[in-house]
Amino acid sequence: MLDVFRIATTFKSTEVWHMRVAFISGTSIVNSTLFASWDLRKIGTQYGEVTYKTKGGFALINRHGYALPLPPHSINYRANIQALADLGYQDIVSLNSVGSLKKDLPPGTFVSCSDYVGLQQGPATFFDQELKGGAPLIANNLIPRLIAQLAPEFVVHPGKVYVQMRGPRFETKAEIQIVRHWGDVIGMTAAHEADLCTEAGLSYNSLALIDNYANGLEGTEIDFAKFKDLVKENQVRVNRLFSRMLEILG
Repeated sequence: MLDVFRIATTFKSTEVWHMRVAFISGTSIVNSTLFASWDLRKIGTQYGEVTYKTKGGFALINRHGYALPLPPHSINYRANIQALADLGYQDIVSLNSVGSLKKDLPPGTFVSCSDYVGLQQGPATFFDQELKGGAPLIANNLIPRLIAQLAPEFVVHPGKVYVQMRGPRFETKAEIQIVRHWGDVIGMTAAHEADLCTEAGLSYNSLALIDNYANGLEGTEIDFAKFKDLVKENQVRVNRLFSRMLEILG
């Protein structure tokens, strides 16, 4: 019996190493032609149904959904992460659109965050009915490999701090003047995903593309229409980044 268990465990570990990498990203990348040939599937979880795309050993979730895109504060984060856990994925690579809080991190820069601030709202959790909760963590176990092999085409700045706000509106200039001292970039989604991945035993890897300076920094004025235009302008680079990651992780 022991030998059977050892063989089964070895096979499972080998299969996980070879194929189980999932991506979480936003609407623009999921709707791009890069993933047009991927299979569209659905999976039910105890937190709701999740639509995802898959090809080979990869899976891709649009965190905002495939129907009318949900704003950040309405995303079903628990269903998304539970779906990836139920599908057997261990390593998760997330791509987030962020605003820069630092002059030396201009729009167009790729970063990886190793820590985060999420004080504006309680974290998403699987433990609503239990006195339980783990220490926060961004594993970034795949990031050194990705940074090394994406270079020199892509330069990724690691070790940044992500400041999460609730959304769906962008932050006021006064709010930015406060939180600019808390971290390097600002967004509305990654902290929830990192918390849930940690609770589920999944390894969360952070990548983020800076699409704009935060409201009021470096003389900027930002609104949602301008933000969508900035995201579209970066689409080609994001597509290329994903193409390279699929090569590296495949």
